[in-house]
Amino acid sequence: MKTMEGQFDYIVVGAGTAGCIVANKLSADPKNRVLLLEAGGKDNWIWFHIPVGYLFAIGNPRSDWLFKTEPEAGLNGRALAYPRGKVIGGSSAINAMISMRGQSADYDHWRQLGLTGWGWSDVLPEFRKLEDHFLGTSEHHGVGGGWRIEAPRLSWKVLDAVREAAAQMGIQKIPDFNTGDNEGSGYFHVNQKFGRRWSSARGFLKPVLSRKNLRVETNVLADRLIIDKGRAVGVRYKQGNDVVEVRAAREVILCAGSIGSIQILQRSGIGPGEWLRDLGIEVALDKQGVGRNLQDHLQQRAIYKVRGVRTLNETYHSLWRRAGMGLDYALRRRGPLTMAPSQLGIFTRSDATRDRANIQFHVQPLSLDRFGEPLHRFPAITVAACNLRPTSRGTIRINSASLETKPSIAPNYLSTPEDKQVAADAIRVTRRLMRQEALAPYAPEEFLPGPAVGDDDASLAKAAGDIGTTIFHPVGTAKMGLASDPLAVVDERLRLRGIEGLRVADASIMPTITSGNTNTPTAMIAAKGAGFILEDAR
Repeated sequence: MKTMEGQFDYIVVGAGTAGCIVANKLSADPKNRVLLLEAGGKDNWIWFHIPVGYLFAIGNPRSDWLFKTEPEAGLNGRALAYPRGKVIGGSSAINAMISMRGQSADYDHWRQLGLTGWGWSDVLPEFRKLEDHFLGTSEHHGVGGGWRIEAPRLSWKVLDAVREAAAQMGIQKIPDFNTGDNEGSGYFHVNQKFGRRWSSARGFLKPVLSRKNLRVETNVLADRLIIDKGRAVGVRYKQGNDVVEVRAAREVILCAGSIGSIQILQRSGIGPGEWLRDLGIEVALDKQGVGRNLQDHLQQRAIYKVRGVRTLNETYHSLWRRAGMGLDYALRRRGPLTMAPSQLGIFTRSDATRDRANIQFHVQPLSLDRFGEPLHRFPAITVAACNLRPTSRGTIRINSASLETKPSIAPNYLSTPEDKQVAADAIRVTRRLMRQEALAPYAPEEFLPGPAVGDDDASLAKAAGDIGTTIFHPVGTAKMGLASDPLAVVDERLRLRGIEGLRVADASIMPTITSGNTNTPTAMIAAKGAGFILEDAR
């Protein structure tokens, strides 16, 4: 056992989307000595920076933890790959780059749960301060922050037609999904700068690496917390062949995400007592919510063949066109290499009884069986609809006390009647969209789930299980809540209930999932968490 030399006030575990922001804000005061620990390495690989690099980063052990879910009953026994970023910048280095806050009602709901300071009017200033937005300063957006947001740098005729088809269904075209109400259609704004991915590491960590009071250690596997008399006083980690202990004079902040933070807590003896005792782990704090309340967005990935219009599928299988893509990117930082995984978004309601948009479409000018496999050889688009506010809840639990063992991830998709109904209705909405007159010139032909799938609830729910896949938004596994909530893990200031000197500031603290991509909300949570830490230290 080694002891790290140096003294630190704060230890931040995880240099992903949240950790980079927390470390930046804490170290802005030169009096604060900050240590940032990251399990992955440096982002010195070209595919971390070219936007389309997600195709190569996801499923690669250099950049991805390579988690998998348990076989899911709701997915007809299928298990899914569950990518998580393993590099500075975390999942923001391999994700879809989509800038999406969710809906104002998401945060007002948090406030209605009794979580003071988390309503839309409370979080909007944090979103604005984080941003460097291409639209400039307004009541909705800010400039000068570390989080660069730009418009997409290419367009597709077939996606314009899908947007027009949505308008023919009564879904309005809107210029910006991030004003509090995202119902409508539009092109996603992206975390990029001049055609390059803009991760949390690029925006918040790299600009401050010269600070003498900030130390960053990479390729560090955080094993467990050091707890003394009910207080977190440090972290034990493995780096190479060395096991090292380091102490924090003030606080330890977990920013390792909805999976990583949970593994560390459970290995530290903080979690459901019965789970821990089964593994021979001494229970430091029986906390039933640690690893429960897992929520994720499941999408039904419908694919339609099209005619008479260009998609990326043809370009992918043409050596000359691929060369042209590379040249366009090298010379102008434009073209398909700048593409986010999804370009066109549509937020709408799965049925008329919904009080706000509850499904999100990710529309792509391409198709493939799964990430890591070649695009199809026929022209096609993917029209994937996801349930924004699922009622299914899953679990994450470690399988052993060893940090080398991967956890059990059981999202429990489509385990409630409501989620099955929304999935079935979402496929119906997809079919209605593709029948609109605006798309008639391209003769869309359903490839998945396929014309043989009937329109009744049972057939569509089964089809949803066959084609459903995650869009990588795990949240909620260390939920924020009141002391009266038996599953609450942290309070409204992100302090872990029952252990002093310990906070969690990442996507795991969401009590309920936000209505859209979750990376931007995670950044906001980190910024607010850092603010709480600084306020409480005064």
